[in-house]
Amino acid sequence: MFGGGYKGDVEPSEAYRAMQSDKEAQLVDVRTLPEWQFVGTPDLTDLGREAHLIAWQVYPSMGLNSGFVNAVKEVVSDPETPIFFLCRSGARSAAAAAAMTAAGYQNCFNIAGGFQGDVGADGHRGKQNGWQAAGLPWHQG
Repeated sequence: MFGGGYKGDVEPSEAYRAMQSDKEAQLVDVRTLPEWQFVGTPDLTDLGREAHLIAWQVYPSMGLNSGFVNAVKEVVSDPETPIFFLCRSGARSAAAAAAMTAAGYQNCFNIAGGFQGDVGADGHRGKQNGWQAAGLPWHQG
Protein backbone atom coordinates (compact mmCIF):
# COMPACT_ATOMS: atom_id res chain seq x y z
CA MET A 1 0.00 0.00 0.00
CA PHE A 2 1.45 3.34 -1.03
CA GLY A 3 0.16 6.73 0.00
CA GLY A 4 0.73 9.97 1.78
CA GLY A 5 3.39 11.03 -0.72
CA TYR A 6 6.11 8.92 0.91
CA LYS A 7 7.90 6.05 -0.84
CA GLY A 8 5.67 3.30 0.55
CA ASP A 9 4.75 0.89 3.31
CA VAL A 10 7.15 -1.99 4.01
CA GLU A 11 6.94 -4.99 6.29
CA PRO A 12 9.19 -4.89 9.37
CA SER A 13 11.43 -7.70 8.08
CA GLU A 14 11.84 -5.87 4.74
CA ALA A 15 12.91 -2.70 6.58
CA TYR A 16 15.37 -4.69 8.70
CA ARG A 17 16.88 -6.38 5.62
CA ALA A 18 17.21 -2.99 3.91
CA MET A 19 19.09 -1.64 6.94
CA GLN A 20 21.33 -4.74 6.91
CA SER A 21 22.29 -4.17 3.28
CA ASP A 22 22.47 -0.36 3.33
CA LYS A 23 24.65 0.96 6.16
CA GLU A 24 23.31 4.48 5.58
CA ALA A 25 19.63 3.55 6.04
CA GLN A 26 18.12 4.78 9.30
CA LEU A 27 15.19 3.93 11.54
CA VAL A 28 13.21 6.67 13.29
CA ASP A 29 10.85 5.49 16.05
CA VAL A 30 8.18 8.20 16.35
CA ARG A 31 6.39 6.90 19.46
CA THR A 32 6.36 8.68 22.81
CA LEU A 33 8.74 8.45 25.77
CA PRO A 34 6.37 6.23 27.81
CA GLU A 35 6.07 3.82 24.86
CA TRP A 36 9.85 3.60 24.49
CA GLN A 37 10.32 3.10 28.23
CA PHE A 38 7.50 0.67 28.98
CA VAL A 39 6.89 -1.18 25.70
CA GLY A 40 10.40 -1.33 24.23
CA THR A 41 12.44 -0.18 21.26
CA PRO A 42 14.03 -1.82 18.22
CA ASP A 43 17.55 -3.04 18.93
CA LEU A 44 19.86 -2.30 16.02
CA THR A 45 23.17 -2.92 17.79
CA ASP A 46 23.90 -5.89 15.54
CA LEU A 47 23.69 -3.44 12.62
CA GLY A 48 26.12 -1.07 14.33
CA ARG A 49 23.58 1.68 14.91
CA GLU A 50 20.66 2.77 17.03
CA ALA A 51 17.08 3.66 16.28
CA HIS A 52 16.53 7.42 16.49
CA LEU A 53 13.83 8.12 19.09
CA ILE A 54 12.00 11.25 17.92
CA ALA A 55 8.39 11.63 19.03
CA TRP A 56 5.84 12.64 16.39
CA GLN A 57 3.46 13.71 19.15
CA VAL A 58 4.30 15.23 22.52
CA TYR A 59 3.19 13.27 25.57
CA PRO A 60 0.88 13.78 27.48
CA SER A 61 -0.96 16.36 25.36
CA MET A 62 -0.40 14.29 22.19
CA GLY A 63 -0.16 17.49 20.16
CA LEU A 64 2.13 17.36 17.14
CA ASN A 65 5.82 17.83 17.88
CA SER A 66 6.57 21.13 16.11
CA GLY A 67 10.28 20.33 16.15
CA PHE A 68 9.94 16.89 14.55
CA VAL A 69 11.20 17.72 11.04
CA ASN A 70 14.20 19.64 12.36
CA ALA A 71 15.03 16.86 14.83
CA VAL A 72 15.08 14.30 12.02
CA LYS A 73 17.20 16.62 9.87
CA GLU A 74 19.73 16.81 12.72
CA VAL A 75 20.27 13.04 12.74
CA VAL A 76 19.79 12.38 9.01
CA SER A 77 21.29 15.26 7.05
CA ASP A 78 21.27 13.70 3.56
CA PRO A 79 17.76 13.91 2.02
CA GLU A 80 18.53 10.85 -0.13
CA THR A 81 19.17 8.55 2.87
CA PRO A 82 16.55 5.81 3.21
CA ILE A 83 14.57 6.40 6.42
CA PHE A 84 12.19 3.85 7.90
CA PHE A 85 9.59 5.29 10.27
CA LEU A 86 8.06 3.19 13.06
CA CYS A 87 5.25 3.76 15.58
CA ARG A 88 2.94 1.42 17.50
CA SER A 89 0.80 0.28 14.58
CA GLY A 90 1.81 2.27 11.51
CA ALA A 91 -0.46 5.35 11.58
CA ARG A 92 1.78 8.00 13.20
CA SER A 93 4.80 6.74 11.29
CA ALA A 94 2.93 7.12 7.98
CA ALA A 95 2.22 10.75 8.86
CA ALA A 96 5.87 11.25 9.85
CA ALA A 97 7.10 9.70 6.58
CA ALA A 98 4.77 12.01 4.64
CA ALA A 99 6.00 15.06 6.60
CA MET A 100 9.64 14.25 5.89
CA THR A 101 8.84 13.66 2.21
CA ALA A 102 7.17 17.09 2.11
CA ALA A 103 10.37 18.48 3.72
CA GLY A 104 12.40 17.21 0.74
CA TYR A 105 13.47 13.74 1.88
CA GLN A 106 13.20 11.32 -1.03
CA ASN A 107 13.32 7.82 0.49
CA CYS A 108 10.88 7.76 3.40
CA PHE A 109 9.14 4.49 4.24
CA ASN A 110 6.47 3.56 6.76
CA ILE A 111 6.92 0.27 8.61
CA ALA A 112 3.53 -1.44 8.26
CA GLY A 113 2.20 -2.85 11.51
CA GLY A 114 4.60 -0.68 13.51
CA PHE A 115 6.33 -1.99 16.61
CA GLN A 116 3.40 -3.83 18.20
CA GLY A 117 0.98 -4.37 15.32
CA ASP A 118 -2.74 -4.85 15.45
CA VAL A 119 -4.77 -6.02 18.42
CA GLY A 120 -5.26 -9.80 18.23
CA ALA A 121 -8.28 -11.89 19.17
CA ASP A 122 -6.91 -12.04 22.73
CA GLY A 123 -7.06 -8.23 22.99
CA HIS A 124 -3.27 -7.81 22.98
CA ARG A 125 -0.76 -6.40 20.52
CA GLY A 126 2.63 -7.82 19.57
CA LYS A 127 1.58 -11.23 18.29
CA GLN A 128 -0.20 -10.66 14.99
CA ASN A 129 2.03 -8.35 12.96
CA GLY A 130 4.63 -5.63 13.48
CA TRP A 131 8.28 -5.59 14.60
CA GLN A 132 7.77 -7.76 17.70
CA ALA A 133 5.65 -10.39 15.95
CA ALA A 134 8.26 -10.62 13.17
CA GLY A 135 10.79 -11.71 15.79
CA LEU A 136 13.12 -8.81 15.07
CA PRO A 137 15.55 -7.66 17.80
CA TRP A 138 14.22 -5.31 20.45
CA HIS A 139 14.73 -4.51 24.08
CA GLN A 140 12.61 -3.18 26.89
CA GLY A 141 13.41 -0.56 29.48
